Amino acid sequence: MMRITSVLVSLALLMGCQPVEDTSGRPESSLEFPRPHRPVSAQSKAVVSSEDARDSRGEAQKVMDLAELHEGMTVADIGAGAGYYTVRLAERVGSEGRVLAQDIDREALERLGRRVERERLDNVSIKLGSGDDPQLPADSFDRIFLVHMYHEVAEPYAFLWRLWPALTSNGQVIVVDSDRPTDQHGIPPLLLSCEFEAVGFKLVEYVEKPDIRGYFARFERGDTRTEPERIAACALTR
Repeated sequence: MMRITSVLVSLALLMGCQPVEDTSGRPESSLEFPRPHRPVSAQSKAVVSSEDARDSRGEAQKVMDLAELHEGMTVADIGAGAGYYTVRLAERVGSEGRVLAQDIDREALERLGRRVERERLDNVSIKLGSGDDPQLPADSFDRIFLVHMYHEVAEPYAFLWRLWPALTSNGQVIVVDSDRPTDQHGIPPLLLSCEFEAVGFKLVEYVEKPDIRGYFARFERGDTRTEPERIAACALTR
């Protein structure tokens, strides 16, 4: 009898064992969201190219035109870095508009802060974010720019889910990125759309733009934001 009982206990323990997701390295604030089924680019301090070179291609002007950015708008520049877009967004929205420059690199923000003071950009504010939360105020932004940075977001579903409330009713998220594998500082456009749509955004425009060395995509909020436990991680398409 003792032997049979021992066997039954062992079987019960085995039946109760379930695979446990490896959560090592993930912030606790992201654990309710699925892990992305793709590699993530390492954060890079290197600039895409010099500001003069980017201006010679008319990069920022073309992106702002496509985004239908105009005076008086409130915008966020996520992953602002050295501020290439921040200073040009500030000029476009004018004194009646506002720009929030956000980054997770404290040193980069300190350098950008000095630039903002030097160039007297009174309509620019600076905020430190986190990798899974842009920490933006709700109902505040007409446009949120993610330029050559989304592929570095290690927790895209948590990040996008927390980005959602920051948009105004007609607000849009503007993405500029490259059609490359996600561990090579790019993201295929179909995978980008899938991740946004998994959270509840909808794609409203996609334009291939070789002259800005990438593509332009913009998203709006869909009817509902998907609850974290119902988000299905997108498969890597290539």
